[in-house]
Amino acid sequence: MNPQAPPGIAIDWHIPPTRPGPAGALRRFLGPGRTRGENIAEAAGQLVGMSLLAAYLAATGGWSDRSPLQLAVLAVMVFDLVGGVLTNATNPAKRWYHRPGHGSRRRLLFVASHLAYLVAVPAVLDAGGWVWFVVNTALLLGSAVLIEALPVELKRVSAVGLYLGAVLVNLTWLPLPAWLAWFGLLFYLKLLVCFLVPEAPMVGTRRSPTGNGVRG
Repeated sequence: MNPQAPPGIAIDWHIPPTRPGPAGALRRFLGPGRTRGENIAEAAGQLVGMSLLAAYLAATGGWSDRSPLQLAVLAVMVFDLVGGVLTNATNPAKRWYHRPGHGSRRRLLFVASHLAYLVAVPAVLDAGGWVWFVVNTALLLGSAVLIEALPVELKRVSAVGLYLGAVLVNLTWLPLPAWLAWFGLLFYLKLLVCFLVPEAPMVGTRRSPTGNGVRG
């Protein structure tokens, strides 16, 4: 137990083993050692978030007059961004993606893979335009590199500040159509705040999620 942890709380950096190959791929992607409570909380959040976004898209015409490809891209965005915010906020994901040996380069490559969403907005959804794409590409990559370069004690507050800046740019100077107004809020929350900020995986001292004891 970490003696500096608050009473009743311990920090557990132990990563339980997973099955090799494809059989354990999902566990490794989500973060090994997820508890039943975390699974339930994430599933509930996913259901609520997706339902609210689906209703909002229906109310603002987001589903109307879309091609099958556009509908598929929208569905993937809703599912992945809601789920990504929740998954990357869990203790197992924090522990897994900020473990020794999984350095800045890998995290930045994960962030960069999301440029596909920024391309899809103007190229597939016919929204935003290419100036929007260039500005958001710069915001995403510049913010990610800066967060990774900063000392750990500055990462959280800087990530939140950069998140606010990116969201405000998208709400004021380069707004998307009303039916896509949620995109920037979830996109940058998932990547800048939930994914890139390292946090200690805290658990209650009466229960260890790995079943192998609590380690400080």
